[in-house]
Formats: sequence, C-alpha cells, structure tokens
Amino acid sequence: MSVRVDWRQSVALTGTVIKYLAVAMLVPLGIGLLYGEDTVVFLISIGIAITLGVAIEQASDSHELGPREALLFVGLSWGAVAVVGAIPYVIAGYGTESALGEPVNALFESMSGFTTTGATATNEISFARHSHALLMWRQLTQWLGGMGIIVLMVAILPEAAVNGAQLIESEAPGPELQKLTPKIAETARLLWLFYLGFTVLYVLILLGLHYAGYAPNMDAYNAVAHAFTTLPTGGFSPQAESIAYFSPAVQWAVIPFMLIAGMNFALFYLLLQDEYAAFLKDRELQAYLSANAGVAVILWGLLFTGSAPPLELGGITQGALENSLRQATFQVASLLNSTGYATSDFAQWGNTAQGVLVFAMFIGGSAGSTGGGVKIVRWLVVLKSIRRQLFTTAHPSAVKPVRLGGQVIDEDVINAIYGFTLLYLLTFGVATVFLLLDAGRVGLELTVFEAISASLATIGNIGPGFGFLGPFGTYELFPETSKLLMIFLMWIGRLEIIPVFVIFTGAFWNE
Repeated sequence: MSVRVDWRQSVALTGTVIKYLAVAMLVPLGIGLLYGEDTVVFLISIGIAITLGVAIEQASDSHELGPREALLFVGLSWGAVAVVGAIPYVIAGYGTESALGEPVNALFESMSGFTTTGATATNEISFARHSHALLMWRQLTQWLGGMGIIVLMVAILPEAAVNGAQLIESEAPGPELQKLTPKIAETARLLWLFYLGFTVLYVLILLGLHYAGYAPNMDAYNAVAHAFTTLPTGGFSPQAESIAYFSPAVQWAVIPFMLIAGMNFALFYLLLQDEYAAFLKDRELQAYLSANAGVAVILWGLLFTGSAPPLELGGITQGALENSLRQATFQVASLLNSTGYATSDFAQWGNTAQGVLVFAMFIGGSAGSTGGGVKIVRWLVVLKSIRRQLFTTAHPSAVKPVRLGGQVIDEDVINAIYGFTLLYLLTFGVATVFLLLDAGRVGLELTVFEAISASLATIGNIGPGFGFLGPFGTYELFPETSKLLMIFLMWIGRLEIIPVFVIFTGAFWNE
C-alpha cells in the first residue's frame, strides 16, 4: 500500500515559523527607534510576515509529523525564513540604486545570513548606505540560524516539541543527535541557554575592552552586532573591514569564542555536571583543537618566515612575531569552523598560505556546533575506517570494529558518513564546473581557484573565498543564475545536503 507524504502538515507548521519570525523583527525595529531612523521598513515586514504566516498555517489543523513530514518541514522552513528575511532588504532598497534591494541579491544575503555563511552579494555594507536597523537585522539573521531555527521552535513551541527529536535530527549539524535530558524540548532549551550565555559573555568582554581603552571602536552596537555573528560562526560584520577594523586586543578576544562556537555544545553540559575529565577526553574535541593548533602553526611558520609572499599585501611583515601569530591563529580559527571573519586580506597572501587555508576550510567544526563544513567527527570516522580497511586487507580473518572514544561505531553510521562525504564532494565539484561555465557565458573572468573557493565557501557555509571573493570582496559580480545556485548550495549545506536532496526523490513522496 502506498503511503503519501501529508505535505499540508509540514506547510502549516512552516507558517507558524514564519509568523514567529515577525517577533525577531522587533529587534531591528527597536534599534531603528533608538537611532531615530525610519522604521517603516520593519513595520511593513512584520505585517507581511504575520499575514503570510497565519495564512499558511491554515493548510492543516494537525501538527503531527511523521519522519518524512519532518524532513519536508525542516527543508521548507529554512527556505521560507530566507525568503521572508529578504523582505526588509527589498523594501529598504525600493526606489534606490541599492544592489541589496534587488530580489536575487536580497535572497542571497538573507540565505547567507540564516545559514551563517557570511557571503555577501553587495560591496555597499556601511552605515552611509544602510540604517543601523537594517544592518542589525543582517547580523541577527545569523544568530537565529546559528543554533537552529527548528531547535528554537522545539524549545518554545509545544506543537513542535511533539516531533522534536525528528526535527532536530533533520536540522542539527553532524551525524547524530546527542540527547542531554529525557525530554527533547529541555535539551533544545539547554542548547539555546548555552548559546545565549556565551553571547552575553562575549558582549560583556568586548564592552570591557572598550571601556578599558583597548578597543576604542568597539561600542555597544558593534559589540552586540558581532556577538550575533561570532557564536553562530556567521562572519557578517557591519564594518566593511570585518574584524580588521578593530584593535589587536579585540582580535585576540574573538579567537576563543570562534573556537567555542566550533565545539559540540552538548559538551558544555558535561561541565555543568562537573564531568571535567569526560569533557577533556572527548575525541572529537581533541581532534578539533589539535586541527586548529596544527594548521595555525603551519600557517604561522609561513607568515613569520616570509615563505608565503607577498606578505606586505596581507598586512604582515617578515619576522613580526605577534602579528603573524595573531593572523595565523585568527584565520585558521575563522575558516576551519566556517566563521569567515578576517583580520587581513588573505586573498593577497602567497599560494602556499592560501592552500593551507583551503585545507582548513575542508575540515569543518564539530558535530553539534554552529560550525559548517564536513565536520571533524566525519573525518575521524573516515580515517579510522580506512585504517581498518588496510588492516583487514592484511588480516582477512580479523574482526576489527571502528571505535571512536572507546565506543564502537555502527556500520550503518559509517556507510551514512561515506555517503554524505561522497555526495558533499560530488555536489561541490559539479557546482564548481557550473560556476566556471556560467561565468564564461557572461564574460566574467573567473579562475578555477576562485570557482573552487566560491563553491566550497557556499556549500560549507564559510563565506569568503579567494581572488575577488576574498574577505573584503563580494559575490556581486556573479550572474543571477550563479547566485541562485549558491543560494541553493548554502541551503543544502546548512541542512547537511541529504535532508534536502531526499525531498527531490520519488521514494520520498511514495513508499
């Protein structure tokens, strides 16, 4: 007997998400009032979000979701919030020459925000062109998307909590969901409390540096704005120079919070339970910190010794110990977990240094973190399974399970990780070829390295690339077809590819 997906339930719950997105728009509305700016953009946007959300909610009275309805809901919700989140950009740009006001650019910026990618489709991000309210909305979209729109809905909405485990598993980054408490809604609340707590602590530290005289440019607005995009590993900044706009003291302060954002947030529950040994012995955490340290040391050696010229263009001179160490540590922490902040124009560094950064981009953050990429835990399992394969080839009769942290990894999980990794790399490769062909179609000079970095930066939710896509560059020159592809890449990258691709298969719609 064929069982079809009840899409109405998924659509109705998506309407609920859209409706509550209007509540988030009250934040930039308040910022606009605080700075005496025109608030009509967000008044209209709030009205549209509420009206649209309530109308879509009428699709069904039931919020009971099966596994496939849950997948459909997660995919629809992330697409819908990006569309609704683009409305303020379009309204603000209406009747002006603002590139951000063009629908495709607005959707690109919104999807980049909610998926915490940090890529931008315009070179006009400044207070001279946009209001404090609009730029704060741009920052806030990343904070909302960081821990997850669906995780937030499960935490606050009873109707979403009923199917909470299925929903979070479909949305959460990483191969598995770590349940901290008996009730999934309580787990969702705990994760968001950790997220909120680190955000508040970060703001206080930045303000402390400001009032102590170490960060004259870091006022309250900038402190909140950057807290909204550091903890979600987003990378948006209201300053065109990104973190390079601020003092070295601020840059050093940002590094530990980028590292925290790339950790599995479930591990912080161990600290609350005084299980410090279990926290420190976590294999993924050890691998994550080791990867950051190892790659940073290699990059620092290149920068410090002058082996990656032209260093002058990157703001570093040979032998500058503190500067080269800060630049290397910052950029590795930023790109390895997909934050995308910059303290110098690494697109101007030598090929060797850029190659090291591309390698870091492939690694990714931890499962259960806000970081993007393939994820450390997947690479660990892949490497361990390869070693197992080599061993069993030499000893055919041996039975050697793959273990991680003393626990045996189920063969189904290993197969799923291989499937994800292969699909990730295949999609990345196909997208790279398309970007090259599409650029040639419109006469855009795009090198293979730039196409690779654009594809990797969007599917990995990283943000900046290389060449004209560097940390101080934009994606504005790409044709709309390429931008639409990258919007799709950001969407599927945030949801780990498979939950989105499965929606487009016949098996999903018919049993």
